[in-house]
Amino acid sequence: MRQDKHPDYHSVVFRDRAAGYAFLTRSTATSDQTIEWDDGETYPVVDVEISSESHPFYTGKARTVDSEGRIAQFERRYGGAGQGADKDGTA
Repeated sequence: MRQDKHPDYHSVVFRDRAAGYAFLTRSTATSDQTIEWDDGETYPVVDVEISSESHPFYTGKARTVDSEGRIAQFERRYGGAGQGADKDGTA
């Protein structure tokens, strides 16, 4: 079997600067920047734009789409007659 076939899998800190949150995990990602972690060890740090701490879905700040308004607009525009309906709008 060939040696050194797989990439280097090591501990890395991912940091979400927007949320001020960082977590230590294992990854093949590399970085020239380093950070000293809580355990006293120095790890490479990868800055990310968004994480579970700042993503609107996970934080509960997600905006809901006004789907009822879109449906009403569709029905006004096309008369609400769906597939299989007669000209008077009944099935």
